[in-house]
Amino acid sequence: SLGLLTINALAAADSVIIPIQSEYYALEGLSQLMNSITLVKKHLNPVLDVDGVVLTMYDSRSVISKQIADEIKKFFTKRLFEIVVPRNVRLVEASSYGKPIMLHDPKCAGARAYKALTQEYLAREARK
Repeated sequence: SLGLLTINALAAADSVIIPIQSEYYALEGLSQLMNSITLVKKHLNPVLDVDGVVLTMYDSRSVISKQIADEIKKFFTKRLFEIVVPRNVRLVEASSYGKPIMLHDPKCAGARAYKALTQEYLAREARK
């Protein structure tokens, strides 16, 4: 959602990580988000930067997931995180129980992916 809360968060942030679902309509939403980030950067927060993009809800068996991943790689070459968060039932369950995945099922594929994403992010930050 690109409501007031999102705009306020972008205005207050130094950087943003963009999660994008591996689905067609997510590409359209990404375009709108990038426009919003550009406007926030121009008018409210000149230091705002996109730290990276992470593919979520990725299904390696799905042709559309692979096509979306290819499109995202073309657009965000160096900013795309290598870690891909798979479509995972345990992630959905955790949110329905109002728990973070690390409390719900820290050993599931989704939790392992988010842990690896955190490590990749911290490694990128250490190289800056």
